Amino acid sequence: MNEVVSAQRTQIGFFGCRNAGKSSLVNAVTGQQLSVVSQTAGTTTDPVRKAMELLPIGPVVIVDTPGYDDVGELGEKRVARTKAILQTIDIAVLVVDASVGMCETVATLIELLKARQVPYVIAWNKSDLDVPAVPLAGTPIEHQLWLSAKNGQGIQELKELLGVLAHVERPQQPMIKDLLHAGDLVILVVPIDKAAPKGRLILPQQQTIREILDANARALVVKETELAQTLQEWKRPPVLVITDSQVFEKVAEIVPETIPLTSFSILMARNKGFLDLAAAGAAKLDALQDGDRVLICEGCTHHRQCGDIGTEKLPKWLKEYTNKTLQFEFCSGKDFPESVTDYALVLHCGGCMLTEREVLARMELADAQGIPVTNYGTAIAKMHGILTRSLAFLSILSKTEQ
Repeated sequence: MNEVVSAQRTQIGFFGCRNAGKSSLVNAVTGQQLSVVSQTAGTTTDPVRKAMELLPIGPVVIVDTPGYDDVGELGEKRVARTKAILQTIDIAVLVVDASVGMCETVATLIELLKARQVPYVIAWNKSDLDVPAVPLAGTPIEHQLWLSAKNGQGIQELKELLGVLAHVERPQQPMIKDLLHAGDLVILVVPIDKAAPKGRLILPQQQTIREILDANARALVVKETELAQTLQEWKRPPVLVITDSQVFEKVAEIVPETIPLTSFSILMARNKGFLDLAAAGAAKLDALQDGDRVLICEGCTHHRQCGDIGTEKLPKWLKEYTNKTLQFEFCSGKDFPESVTDYALVLHCGGCMLTEREVLARMELADAQGIPVTNYGTAIAKMHGILTRSLAFLSILSKTEQ
């Protein structure tokens, strides 16, 4: 993979009131005409995203958003979309028109960002208009900059500050490398069928291979049709077998109980920080009743094919497992409802194409509303009767460290 995917880039969002100069500031920071600029309030009507390299940070996604104070029926929809962006970003730039001063809208944004523990910068734009610099109480002075998108004042300082915030290490759970030792053998089972991307591996598979290599361990990649022979021929058993969830049941029948087994989807849940929540949600599959509605969500958008896991295989498996008449609804990409209380279960993909913050926001939203939530791999393991086994690798490999 030659390019950094958006989910692994630092997400920087620009927020504020209409006509505060957000788009002008985005253009000044990026050095590109990324957003349309005019004196008319509300020129930006939809979030504008740009993946790029931004020094001194590196790979980032810059997001320009509509004014958070927009009004009217369309304005409310724009504000809702901007609020959704808040769930995805790593750093926020709150753009304030220095000639107007702080407004209630920005104060509201600050509270939302603090609640989600998202670092933010207050950019007092239009400071070239010779207005007094009055710092906002409650926000560190070093996180407030007086600048001008028009003449470039303070733009470099803003980039440097964003660089500092971007490199503040956030604890991130690895997928597997913290449980491996040098020389360990890990077998990865990767089906190659019509759903597999042509000429490449999917992101969780790539990430897993990289983490195995980072641990100075060895990765052996096979298709499920070659797994049994590989286990017979290899003198030393692997410390772990990791499989694509779609062939979980078949692989479980091949791999001896003495060898730990899990899936890429379960590792992704661990990496994103919601594995415990996903395991608890999977246990609720047994409580589904006739007529219950299930929401199945995917973080990416792709062309649906015959045998699609989200829209075909999972509904089929759920009906067979529960022996209930269930109703299914689907969402994909950035679309996710603000309320999931109409559903008995939320079933989400691994979230490899979403940021950690975005996936956790979705999981926590469902959990806060009292709705069980799990992901594909964890649910599939539960339905095939191997959930306990698929989670046991955590304790088994942890003990080998002692």
